[in-house]
Amino acid sequence: MKTPISLLCACLPLLAWAAPYTPKDGGTVIEQLPRRADATQVALRGLRQQLSATPGDLGLATGLAQRYIALARSETDPRYLGYAQAALAPWWRQAAPPLPVRLLRATILQSTHQFGPALQDLDAVIAQEPANGQAWLTRATVLTVQGDYAKATAACARLSALTTQLVTVTCIANVASVTGRAATSERLLDLTLQRSAGAAPGLESWALTLLAEMATRRGETALAEARYKKALAQQPRDSYLLGAYTDFLLDQQRPQDVVQLLKDQQRIDALLLRHALALQALPGQQTAFLAAKAELAARFRAAMQRGDTVHQREQARFALFLQQDIPAALQLAQQNWAIQKEVPDMRILLEAALAARNYGAAQPVLAWIAANGVEDTALQRLVRQLGPQDGAKISAAQKAGVL
Repeated sequence: MKTPISLLCACLPLLAWAAPYTPKDGGTVIEQLPRRADATQVALRGLRQQLSATPGDLGLATGLAQRYIALARSETDPRYLGYAQAALAPWWRQAAPPLPVRLLRATILQSTHQFGPALQDLDAVIAQEPANGQAWLTRATVLTVQGDYAKATAACARLSALTTQLVTVTCIANVASVTGRAATSERLLDLTLQRSAGAAPGLESWALTLLAEMATRRGETALAEARYKKALAQQPRDSYLLGAYTDFLLDQQRPQDVVQLLKDQQRIDALLLRHALALQALPGQQTAFLAAKAELAARFRAAMQRGDTVHQREQARFALFLQQDIPAALQLAQQNWAIQKEVPDMRILLEAALAARNYGAAQPVLAWIAANGVEDTALQRLVRQLGPQDGAKISAAQKAGVL
């Protein structure tokens, strides 16, 4: 049975968010959302009222939670994840909740980087329902972030009989792009997308964002920008897309474009960080920059007090580029590397190691790049800047394809 695209789109990659504040039940008011008179908000209000009257209605609760998860991404508003979790409150702490709850719980857990519990839930769902495409896709997403590429590819392959070709190819290309098969996977994904007319906007945006990232890693800036803009036309408030595109703009020395793009998108810490980095680079923005920097410091401090490690990558960037605290940045980047191994995680650890002039700290990333054939112009530049000063360094750099 083919998994509906609407379900799959709910578990596409999300920009990391801190664990959301979760009210005790779905009827608790935390903050008044904009009372837009659009169909979505009207429907949500109706569903919330129904759930308040019958909080144990499994179908109603999971349907509402699924809509909130989709909105968390499309509206770039982390509060919706808290509302999704609240809708599932009667079952949230159960060791073996009903399958629909377990799948949604895994999606929420992976979005806040609780990868171990998320994988436990996903494995349980798959054991109970091996043809669950959403579970396989979410599992592939988590495993890719963790750097378990073989298992991630295997999870993607299971999708071929469960969903569309575009979903399967995008999933596989996401892994292949960082395991030495970037050119082949980019061509295949581009061709598959061209042949997938009428794809859901969220799915098309996911594929376009990945294609834009691939072009960025090859240094094809014009192509990357065209793809980012096309993706934004589909999903203008997608948090992951906004993060990727603003990183691209920062690398292109275009801070004013970043400020414009993120002027109303600062609820998510990672986007506020990019906004602050852009303000720092602009003349006449000192007051706004200091305010953003202070807000970020407060948010990260609160996260550390909660024991929340979701934002270690962003904290490392904050420490290195906004606080100029190199030892703290290196420590955070190393802690982050122990948890997740995406290209931005490689980059911040190399940047911090370079700033600290600590080649030993860079060695795990250099070895990873060499072992997996990671292709990325920014990483190549950093490896060259670290500078081979002995045989081991030269060997690692040559294996990584940067010398």
